[in-house]
Amino acid sequence: MKRNRKVKIIATLGPASSEEAMIERLFMAGADVFRINMSHASHNTMRILVARIRKIEKKCGRPIGILADLQGPKLRVGTFADGQVELIAGQAFTLDDKDIPGNNERVYLPNPEILEAVKSGERLLIDDGRLELVSEECDGHSIKCRVVAGTSISDRKGVSLPDTTLGVAALTKKDHSDLGAILQEEIDWVALSFIQRPEDILEVREIAKDRIGILSKIEKPQAVQRLEEIVELSDALMVARGDLGVEMPLASVPGTQIEIINVCRMAGKPVVVATQMLESMISAPVPTRAEVSDVATAVFEGADAIMLSAESASGHYPVEAVQTMDRIARKIECDPNYGPIINARHSKPEPTGADAISLAARQIAETLNLSAIVAYTSTGTTGIRTSRERPSTQIVALSPIVETARRLALVWGLYSVVTEDAHDLDDMVNRACAIACSEEISKPGDRIIVTAGVPLGSPGTTNMLRIAYISQDGKKGV
Repeated sequence: MKRNRKVKIIATLGPASSEEAMIERLFMAGADVFRINMSHASHNTMRILVARIRKIEKKCGRPIGILADLQGPKLRVGTFADGQVELIAGQAFTLDDKDIPGNNERVYLPNPEILEAVKSGERLLIDDGRLELVSEECDGHSIKCRVVAGTSISDRKGVSLPDTTLGVAALTKKDHSDLGAILQEEIDWVALSFIQRPEDILEVREIAKDRIGILSKIEKPQAVQRLEEIVELSDALMVARGDLGVEMPLASVPGTQIEIINVCRMAGKPVVVATQMLESMISAPVPTRAEVSDVATAVFEGADAIMLSAESASGHYPVEAVQTMDRIARKIECDPNYGPIINARHSKPEPTGADAISLAARQIAETLNLSAIVAYTSTGTTGIRTSRERPSTQIVALSPIVETARRLALVWGLYSVVTEDAHDLDDMVNRACAIACSEEISKPGDRIIVTAGVPLGSPGTTNMLRIAYISQDGKKGV
């Protein structure tokens, strides 16, 4: 089950892909991580999906990552007497705290935090930006606006606030309940939606501790403005381009995507590019040329993972979507332009033993044309820091902890293997050589490089590098 690509693929599960047989087909087609969207999945549905994934994992003998995506605060207007009203640019329109059906002059907004936070001159985007309002008067109970663009508004449409920072936590009551349920299951990552500031991550960290990886979704301009602080507190990031494209000018999204990827690469934090990557494959068996280029761009930029949403969750061609994404990624990684572009984006190593060893491992492996870099890792740090270097050599991450191997399924270039912990250095090298051969990454007579922390089993102590020659029987290093 060795993938012939570095970038990882995340497939969202849903009505089209919730049965065990379909999940297995998606995994065989190339999915490395499965996403469960808690906006649509009940706790019972989540448990069933996790059980099915773990059953497939056991059957296939490969660690599979699971990402649970919290809904976050959903801000919506109330209802209208006729379900929908028509508006014209320039007219006045008010959002207020009166819980009665709306008309073409006003509508109920059941979010007092918005009524209190919005200031004069700030924009309110309704229905994914189809209606744009600008506030003119705010008193804490109502927001009197002017219609800038758009012609209609209907029941319970979403509200986006690109200019406003809300004084509420990113975790809603539903999110707290969902997070509690998630932490009871064998789930590896939790995604936080609509975060605005570093404090939103600290709240989740306090609850989850180190039991799960925290992935912050960047989908608000306020989060982009504090990107480096958010990256520092997160275990991974996602460029959530759907909502990001609503709350900031569309033309700014590609540049923001590159900025987020570069900051994550610099920090050594995995980064996912998501939303509408193969959108047309929801209803068509092949993507558009523009979508192929979009996926290719994310691969060229060095993203750790690329994600399918509705394409695999509710589309007519979930398996074909994964296969298409896999083919695009493999083709790009073989492109003669790929290596130079990736190498040009190498980040300066931080002054730590882990980064020094990881940099040396890449340089030695590429200079000597070694067949593999084998990284022993208990917490995943050694594997992630090795991945940060984006070596052309295959990285094998060996861990005695299955949860670590599953979490690393999200990380660029890492082929994770669960193995018993080594007894000593010789056992570690022999085990690395044997696994590299058994997984058909190396063969007898090849050389590999082994990195680890000594003493063995000590987290965060990557300080050893050793070149080993694989014996002719493929079972030990020389």
